[in-house]
Amino acid sequence: MPRKRTPPKTFPIPPDILQEPDAIPAFWLSTVDEVNRYLDTNLRKGTVARIGTSAGGRPINAACYGTARQGVGTTTFSGSLGFGNVRAYRGPDSDKTVYVALGAVHGGEVEGVMSLVNLLAVLETGSDLRGKPWPDLTAAAARLDRIIVVPIVNVDGRARIPLRMFPYRDQDDHVHKYLNTGVWSDGSHIGWPTCKEFIPLDFARTQFPGGYPNDAGVNFQHDDFLGARQPETQALLDLVARERPDLILNLHTGAPPRDYYIRMHRPLAEPALTPTFEALYRHVHTTLALAGCQSTNDPAVEADPTRPALSHFNLDTALNLHCGALSTVVEFPSHGFAGTRRDGTVVRQTPEMILDAGLVLQQAAMQFLADTGGRQRWTPGRGEKM
Repeated sequence: MPRKRTPPKTFPIPPDILQEPDAIPAFWLSTVDEVNRYLDTNLRKGTVARIGTSAGGRPINAACYGTARQGVGTTTFSGSLGFGNVRAYRGPDSDKTVYVALGAVHGGEVEGVMSLVNLLAVLETGSDLRGKPWPDLTAAAARLDRIIVVPIVNVDGRARIPLRMFPYRDQDDHVHKYLNTGVWSDGSHIGWPTCKEFIPLDFARTQFPGGYPNDAGVNFQHDDFLGARQPETQALLDLVARERPDLILNLHTGAPPRDYYIRMHRPLAEPALTPTFEALYRHVHTTLALAGCQSTNDPAVEADPTRPALSHFNLDTALNLHCGALSTVVEFPSHGFAGTRRDGTVVRQTPEMILDAGLVLQQAAMQFLADTGGRQRWTPGRGEKM
């Protein structure tokens, strides 16, 4: 029988929600304790940095590789745009390439967490936690000056969910919805996008609030960015102000159910970065398609950047406008339930398939950043050439 975990006393979760698979793969590390233990015991090339503290008082940890930018600019990011050269904000080593990956901004979306822990394994050893080598990913990472990985941003939301892994339930997504976006006190799903209607969410109105909000009830993917920000949001804003990254991947779980494969969103960002996003999308989805991680192997179908609609104002917009990075959401499929291909046939994304797609994604994004040279080359300033 599947094992059951004891729920937090404050949230009487039904027993059927608490089932876990009989066997959890050794590469599947996704809880706050598992991730922190991995960071504490397995990093040799990288270093661990506490970048902030959650609303619930939990540490938010990052793994850092390479050398940070040295020196500072002479103006704000906004000022650098008005001047006509982002080097004035980014500083004397603006040509350095800096890459950031974020997991679990929504605490119930664990696929990205697992993939980022395995990314750290590749950065440390050249192989993921299955022992599978990733030479192209290792080579791409070596071409970058700085890599920062935050496996779990919403540590409150992840700690609230008492499961390491969800059991597979065919096309039944009830457990995913229950744990991710939560349920009202009458047991009905809060659901998406209704979960965005109530920020902060009053936990007293819920049977279980899900992993979207932090302990203050805020889904900070849609924080009050220009007002009373959450500590997790402030930690990310402070991080990107220090590091001034070129590219940020914000990993979520929400692949389109009728094309159930990993998919990048088009962010609401500076118009000047639109050509860069479209080139990134083409490169990443071409690489995913050729690796068998899309519905077809045809890049003409899978890598068309006109497919994703423009996102709304959210955390990625705020990160872009704070430091100039191209920040974009990438949606994973869930390991807990199936979706369909475009032709309507059912497709299950196994944990192994999800891990492969996640590492191919990182490989392609890092290759793109290394090949294109980052923000300073994407939007060259006064007196500079592409």
